[in-house]
Amino acid sequence: MTDSVSRTIETPALVPLVLDVVRQIPSAKVMTYGDIAEFLERGTARQVGAVMARYGSEVTWWRVVNASGQLPENLRGQAAANYLSEGTPYDLEHERVRLAGCRWDGSA
Repeated sequence: MTDSVSRTIETPALVPLVLDVVRQIPSAKVMTYGDIAEFLERGTARQVGAVMARYGSEVTWWRVVNASGQLPENLRGQAAANYLSEGTPYDLEHERVRLAGCRWDGSA
């Protein structure tokens, strides 16, 4: 990770908050990095992305995508298998989830 990305983490306190939200995302649902920042009323999409890049392997990382419904290219293959097994609406051709059908707003 580059210094510029690692510096985008607001505080170490943001890490457990982000990871806790990710743990709550139900199967077959996703949130964007920006959704998580908005839900927490703290940080930015980039800061959430930095947390996920560094600590995301501890949680269901494939349930957090960018605003177009994609993950970084190196994670897409493994994520696709998870999406298909969970029944997440997924566009195989464009390698992205269909946000309209699976975006979670954080409500129970």
